[in-house]
Amino acid sequence: MNKHNMQLLQELSLKNGPLCVGLDTDPSYIPENILKQYESPAKAVLAYNKAIIDRVANDKSASCFKVQIAYYEAMGLEGMQVYSETLKMVRSSGLMAISDIKRGDIGATSDAYAKAHFKGDFETDIITINPYMGFDTLVPFTKYSSPDCGGKGAFVLLCTSNPGMTDIEHQKLADGGLLLERVGDEIARIGQEFKQYYADQTCGIFGAVVGATQEADARYLRDKYAETFFLIPGYGAQGGAARIAATLLDKAGGAVNSSRGILCAWKKDAELTGKVEAGTLTLDDIADAAARNAIFSKNDLLNAKKSL
Repeated sequence: MNKHNMQLLQELSLKNGPLCVGLDTDPSYIPENILKQYESPAKAVLAYNKAIIDRVANDKSASCFKVQIAYYEAMGLEGMQVYSETLKMVRSSGLMAISDIKRGDIGATSDAYAKAHFKGDFETDIITINPYMGFDTLVPFTKYSSPDCGGKGAFVLLCTSNPGMTDIEHQKLADGGLLLERVGDEIARIGQEFKQYYADQTCGIFGAVVGATQEADARYLRDKYAETFFLIPGYGAQGGAARIAATLLDKAGGAVNSSRGILCAWKKDAELTGKVEAGTLTLDDIADAAARNAIFSKNDLLNAKKSL
């Protein structure tokens, strides 16, 4: 049976749990004594990422890693090399790599974005897309979703976790409904279209980004788009409750992202207070703290799901 990347991620989320670890790694997250051990902040970030990827993958406490490209772009050419190496490490770990790039353009530009992130130095498994220039922005990415082109996937912004999402996503359409529903319907349509390649698929090739901060939206969107796999930001540092995330994990399921909560777990880890104060913290200590938080988050989400 042919399986596309979104279905592979769905299966991993059932096997390892629904946690997605966000590698939004800023050099400021790294203790000064560790930064000094490396030639540049970018090299320190790469070592930091590797330590966390290795531990989380070994513990099987997450299904995927989400790599936010902006943090690597901010470090220039060396940062983009670290971005490329981080994706390679994730993909070789046995977990899925989501590149959070939020591209959304038309024509040849969108073709170039698709090629850039589904082939070559920055190849990934799944990307994020902003659909608000129109649905023609999605078409070039679907070209890589068939079995002979790698079965690549994308999460399309639907109902995000930022307060300003109501400025656009919640706007009412003239013929009724909300703008975000028009987007959700298109994601579902694309999923149906690709059943010709994946007759036994258990979710569509494209998923939807649905934040865990709006409780009123969660149950409605989960029921309305029952066959769409969700990427769920907002859990943890952004204040999303586990119960909201658990609601979104129903039906086709989803991956719940936590970035700073895991990347910076060492800052709040009682076992490491002495080392932090003494300036003797190591990358192994940081990986241990990240691993403990990942396991806690996984269990928190699974327990919340059981209680529904």
